[in-house]
Amino acid sequence: MTIPGLVGLATTAGASECLERAQSLANDTSHRVLALEHLLVALIEAEEAAVIDSLKANGLERTAITTQLLKAGGRPPRGRGGRGKIEPGSVSPAARKAIGDASRAAQERGERVGLGDLANAVLHLKSNPLTRLGASSGSPRERAGGRTKGPTRPGAPARQRKPPRIPSEKSRPSSRSPSVSSNVVAAKQAMTPEGGFWRFPLLLAIPASMAISVLGGPESLIFLTAAVAIIPLAGFMGQATEQVANRSGPALGGFLNATFGNAAELIIAVVALRAGLVDLVKASITGSILGNLLLILGLSFIAGGIGRPVLTFSRTAAGMSAGMLALAVTGLVFPALFQATHSGADPQTALYLSEAVALILAVTYALSLVFSFRTHRRLFSTGHGQDAGTPGGWSMGKALGVLLIATVGVAVESEMLVHSVESVTESFGLSQAFLGLIVIPIIGNAAEHSTAVLVARKGKMDLALQIALGSSTQVALFVAPLLVLIGVLVGQEMTLVFTSFEVMALGLATIITSILTLDGEANWFEGVQLLAVFALVAVAAYFV
Repeated sequence: MTIPGLVGLATTAGASECLERAQSLANDTSHRVLALEHLLVALIEAEEAAVIDSLKANGLERTAITTQLLKAGGRPPRGRGGRGKIEPGSVSPAARKAIGDASRAAQERGERVGLGDLANAVLHLKSNPLTRLGASSGSPRERAGGRTKGPTRPGAPARQRKPPRIPSEKSRPSSRSPSVSSNVVAAKQAMTPEGGFWRFPLLLAIPASMAISVLGGPESLIFLTAAVAIIPLAGFMGQATEQVANRSGPALGGFLNATFGNAAELIIAVVALRAGLVDLVKASITGSILGNLLLILGLSFIAGGIGRPVLTFSRTAAGMSAGMLALAVTGLVFPALFQATHSGADPQTALYLSEAVALILAVTYALSLVFSFRTHRRLFSTGHGQDAGTPGGWSMGKALGVLLIATVGVAVESEMLVHSVESVTESFGLSQAFLGLIVIPIIGNAAEHSTAVLVARKGKMDLALQIALGSSTQVALFVAPLLVLIGVLVGQEMTLVFTSFEVMALGLATIITSILTLDGEANWFEGVQLLAVFALVAVAAYFV
């Protein structure tokens, strides 16, 4: 850091650029100090989510506020020696305090100062300029020509409204409780209205698939229309689950959201398991993890990296998620490693080992909920959410009704999808491994894919990262063990003995993702690299 007084400050690339920009703004406007106003303008230009949310919450227009901030930043701050005593190129006391608070917050986590740290420190200062400027700019009604309340007398200033309150991180509206912001739950973040309209045209595939099935149409066409129909239904299931969780309290809401987040994938897998397509179910487990780690994360890096040189996110949260994922993947591949090294063992041993591993993973999943929801939930809090009281919020009755209808719809469409699998594999020369690894995970995770890309495009990389890593962990720790138990109940020997190709693909994907995320930074080309690995997996799976 080359700014006087800030030499040696450990910052991420994004925070460093923000501070340099603030210094540049001070120089360009002939101000003698880097003031809090310059720092706020730099945060606004960087599209920092917390600052942008504060502007929107208080009805403040960005261009006008930026102009007022830069104008206010020209006033020399008061110091012990009076006005005008700070040398050019220095940092004002208020800005220095904000940067110091941000540095201490980052040091507590053992990380470098990020954009989020700077934004939170500025917004929590009593001298936050947005409060003053929000009051001077007036409320939306006053800017539209309305009058302030209260009588006035000649020569007396008009009574002003109370300055709008800048929401702190604790009081900022959110549709999710802190526990619902965990790495597991964020994997199924509900679709907001601006990102969910794509689902409605796809609902036409539901009557189309049913009509083709009743009329005895081609199996391949039934497979295609059923696959398209599941995509919007899965989106509605995720949103309905989120709405129910919002109204169930932190503990129960977090459990509902985390447990039923992968319901669409689970329904497809259960239907396939009942039909005896065990290899397809196994491939869909590994395919879902690979899709989250490579496809979702890759698309998120590309979407977020367009127009941004560096993407930053919490290194601590990324490290915790990567560690939990590595443990989950290790548990999944352990039965396959045992089978490979003990080829002469009793075939029933693989089933018993899989059931034991499933039990251990299920207990680990339960403890991960306690870790994420209770003891360490602040590590996974993204601070981004939708107000449940906004037009996007649903009543409990509506949420339960949509959840029931969507669940039934997914079950019906899954039956048609699974029953046409064998015909599709014969007609197009595709293997069940390819369908399970590539096609079915994309169908079940389409809503999740779009959510990750949307939030990444807005710069919310912590949430996008949690969507990818959290959902992968949930599949490994919850979905896979549950399918082993369901296999026992329906009379199918569902083991966790995956093929050597699936084991190697899982291991390599986990290693690559950990390498790219543990530094707390990313860029669009790293997204391209992840998509390239996913393409390699798809090509190899085609020839399996």
